[in-house]
Amino acid sequence: MRILVVGELNPDLVLKDYSSFPELGKEVLARDLALTLGSASAICAAGLARLGNEVHFAGKVGADSWGDYCIQCLQNAGVNTSCILRDPQAKTGLTVSLTCRRDRALITYLGAIAILAATDIRDATFEGCDHLHVSSYYLQDSLRPGCRDLFRRAHDRGMTTSLDPGFDPAERWGADILETLEEVDVFFPNEVELAAVAGHPDIAAALQRLRNGRTLTVAKIGPKGCAALAGSRLIEVPAHPVTPVDTTGAGDTFNAGFLHSWLRGQPLEQAMRFAAVCGALSTLGVGGTAAQPEAAEVEKCLQLV
Repeated sequence: MRILVVGELNPDLVLKDYSSFPELGKEVLARDLALTLGSASAICAAGLARLGNEVHFAGKVGADSWGDYCIQCLQNAGVNTSCILRDPQAKTGLTVSLTCRRDRALITYLGAIAILAATDIRDATFEGCDHLHVSSYYLQDSLRPGCRDLFRRAHDRGMTTSLDPGFDPAERWGADILETLEEVDVFFPNEVELAAVAGHPDIAAALQRLRNGRTLTVAKIGPKGCAALAGSRLIEVPAHPVTPVDTTGAGDTFNAGFLHSWLRGQPLEQAMRFAAVCGALSTLGVGGTAAQPEAAEVEKCLQLV
């Protein structure tokens, strides 16, 4: 299975187990730190490769050491980086992640993330690919206006498509995403994003509101697992039980697990269970990619459930 991931690319500086959440004018301490591959799109790409897929990544970074680091990390993960653009006029983005066992908070400098456009993705980039995935819709200011057309181009080539919206830092949650979803086969919001995009706090009602005749919405609802509609039936899959070390990127590894299973024709509930295990196991290491599982590891966990 050859999968094209288009999106943002930056490192994560992870500050782990802070003593208390920082307040203005005060200093708090973290017990550990790590520099890891960040960005939702790249973490998903690495997860897909770890599961055994052929993955190509298209994005943009600066001509700097952060960009070198990101490209090397993806290559080490087995991802093809030949379609990553280097812009000497831009700085590679950076995310600082404050993480603990319960959740995490992020602060991001966008840099080159904000200037990748759909027109940067050449037709040749799609060749031989079966699926297109994009993450962080609301962070990518230049990609966002052309995102629907990017998905249409993929559909014209017989590919399937998926989108993870990510959080909207401006909290506007523009209606343009509903138009974009008309060209999306699988949509991966978390609970907050689902409520904001659909305009309803109830998960089942929000899933119903997003039905458009094409898009399968798979909602990630943290410790409660995940949910989706199959016809009129609500399917809920519980989270796989683990004691997390770091939740950074768990939703992106969930996405990778779902796509790995779904693209191979597995039933919806089975794909959701596979994804739930992937997301859970990824929390057992620091950063988004350190503990991403192989397919055999996931299958073993599923057999034990």
